[in-house]
Amino acid sequence: MSAEALRWRDQARALRGAQRMVEADQAIARARVLAPGDPLIAFLHAQSRYELGHPSADLFGQVCRLWPDNLDALRNRALAEASEGRPKRACDLLAAALERQPGWAEGHRVLAALEWVAGNRAGFDASYARAVAAEPNNPALWLGWFAAVAQLRDWPRAESVLSRAEAALGSSRALTEARLFLATERGDDAAAERLLALTADWPQPFVRIAAIRHALRRGQPERALEIALLLARTDPCSPLAGQVWPYVSTCWRLLDDERAGWLDGAPPFVQDAAVGLTALELTDLADLLRGLHAFQLPYAEQSVRGGTQTDRSVLLRHEPLLQRTREALLAAVGDYVAGLPPPDPTHPLLARPRDRLLIAGSWSVLLGPGGFNVAHSHPRGWISSAFYVSLPGPEAMGPAPAGHFQFGAPPAELGLDLAPYATIAPRAGHLVLFPSTLWHGTVPFEAGERLNLAFDVVPG
Repeated sequence: MSAEALRWRDQARALRGAQRMVEADQAIARARVLAPGDPLIAFLHAQSRYELGHPSADLFGQVCRLWPDNLDALRNRALAEASEGRPKRACDLLAAALERQPGWAEGHRVLAALEWVAGNRAGFDASYARAVAAEPNNPALWLGWFAAVAQLRDWPRAESVLSRAEAALGSSRALTEARLFLATERGDDAAAERLLALTADWPQPFVRIAAIRHALRRGQPERALEIALLLARTDPCSPLAGQVWPYVSTCWRLLDDERAGWLDGAPPFVQDAAVGLTALELTDLADLLRGLHAFQLPYAEQSVRGGTQTDRSVLLRHEPLLQRTREALLAAVGDYVAGLPPPDPTHPLLARPRDRLLIAGSWSVLLGPGGFNVAHSHPRGWISSAFYVSLPGPEAMGPAPAGHFQFGAPPAELGLDLAPYATIAPRAGHLVLFPSTLWHGTVPFEAGERLNLAFDVVPG
């Protein structure tokens, strides 16, 4: 590879890291011209086109020919095929690869996800069944299959997979963790108590979070708080702490502890403001976003019910309108950050650097009649959002709080009688900003279409 090609490749990487995506794409395209046979540059070029929303399946096909043992390139080719409206071809590519390499756990995960969003509710996980028949002693396959089913909360199916895994593999910590998850989430209290006692000295965060959720379900917020604070305070801004802080908030609220106000804000650190896009821009943005909703069902791990969610990071795409929208939204985030209280090194929102903002993920949610988002949080985010693009009229929405954004109420499956702090009526062109550690969701509405764009921000 020439020094000039290397320079353009490295410049592309630096620009991408700064989220200057169009400039990064131009730089990697220059490198591709200068080094047409370099497999890494070909991969980076295809990935850049994919992230920007350009057709890229053929480019990934070229990468697969240059770099035939790069399974990431094959996976991304399948994702590109699906995003370009060819989901069957995407699934066929992965299925053929998995026939050759049945132990490829990531391939099974992506294939199952694509089958699910395409509407194959009954057989989305069929490749796992074939693979464990070929490699019954491969724990990654069994655990991946269990995760694919368990995230749908299909407990009978998850029990079947886990029992077969235990028969094939014997006992292991990973399978015990899976058994603990199943027991706590489906409400098998006797099994949960036994497994929590067995794993009491295990350091795995997953075990500790299962213990927190079980204690809350049993009406023991003091016990849940004891576990949660140990995890949250070790590194307040870590992804693990991001998982735990919402439970800390819930415990403090249940215990009438004023520290809930310290964590979530008193009043909460929630802002609702107009962004400044025109009515025409909102109409055009709605048309653009609707075209990105290509699947029949949301991905199983998403919070959407009765609607769909886009793939990739919408605000990093190439369309000028999305770039204009991104600028307007980040300006509003800058105003929100400027209005926060002084830094506090122990606080997940207030401890972070504030001088540079990056998009950590962005997506559109399209809900139909009765649709909503279940209560959730964003462990890897810092500041989260909901930007309303198109909404039903008041009569179609239904009586308040139908269609509202709500924050502070924990997930329903915990069985807690804890109301949200408040709800906010959505308004087209308005952006709601809030800490990523705050439980949030939406209330079902009666009729029409509710279209928004959401994103997470992290410090640069």
